[in-house]
Amino acid sequence: MNLCDYTHWVFDMDGTLTVAVHDFAKIRRVLEIPPEADILHHLASLPEAESRAKHAWLLEHERELAVGSRSAPGAVELVRALCERGCRIGILTRNAQALAYITLEAIGLAECFDRAEVLGRDEAPPKPHPGGLRHFIERWQVKPSDVVMVGDHRIDLECGRAAGTRTVLVNAPENIWPDLADDHAVDCFALAQRIALA
Repeated sequence: MNLCDYTHWVFDMDGTLTVAVHDFAKIRRVLEIPPEADILHHLASLPEAESRAKHAWLLEHERELAVGSRSAPGAVELVRALCERGCRIGILTRNAQALAYITLEAIGLAECFDRAEVLGRDEAPPKPHPGGLRHFIERWQVKPSDVVMVGDHRIDLECGRAAGTRTVLVNAPENIWPDLADDHAVDCFALAQRIALA
């Protein structure tokens, strides 16, 4: 199918619909996480009390970032156009669900997403695990190949591959993961043009 034929879309949040602002190196330093370690997986491996305390710091840090979120170029226009077409859309983020909703409010897209279709790290296994995408596939009663996963990072694309969806890399000057991304757009404006929405 051409991209314009798809009616089921799942978006990553940070760096995809928003301008990326997370300083992951700083987060790792503050929380004493090895530079090469996945932040969420590392926190999950800690003793319960330590994990809880570090999660609390991370949540507050991310809350500050969420309130000040700015939309990525073309993101608002793309999402609103998909809504107007009657497409089903969801969010799959490694952030907390409540903060994802704060982010959507900050960039003016909260009314476009059903709260039940915004999945955070507590509602689904963190990407690249395909559990979150499989949830959408089952909820929407569609085939994996009928869904598009849009993201700006390798883990978004790996998630889509593992779930069997089409994958689109955005907000990158070129397709740096051609083995994982079925399609590429330099930004959401370009993606909107690709699917004849702009």
